[in-house]
Amino acid sequence: MQPLVRILYAEDEPDIQQLVSQTLEVLGGFTLKICNKGLEALNEIEAFNPQLLIFDVMMPDLDGPGALKEIRKIEAYKEIPVIFMTAKVQISEVQGYFGMGVVDVIAKPFNPITLAEQIQVTWAKECRRGIGKVVK
Repeated sequence: MQPLVRILYAEDEPDIQQLVSQTLEVLGGFTLKICNKGLEALNEIEAFNPQLLIFDVMMPDLDGPGALKEIRKIEAYKEIPVIFMTAKVQISEVQGYFGMGVVDVIAKPFNPITLAEQIQVTWAKECRRGIGKVVK
């Protein structure tokens, strides 16, 4: 299994950005690229070359689902695993996210102590399915 190192994270709330950054970089040991909105993530993806994307669902300009749709048009990122982190977790909403191709949904508020581990578990599952192996 390829180790997970680079995560591109798109979130418009500075407090949540800071908490996730501290959690994933310090506790998880990941390299994190933080974007303030989906459009910024779309513009940064090729330069950062992430292995995994974590998107808030509701963001200005281009929301998480919209950003995912646009990123899937980029050949190198058609299969990149995507996790949505959102407060919108009604059953029908979560089913819709999985229907878009996300590999996990993390409900807000989340537990910062277990966040890095939860992401590692999702990564390991994707690698077993073969998706994480093809990501640059």
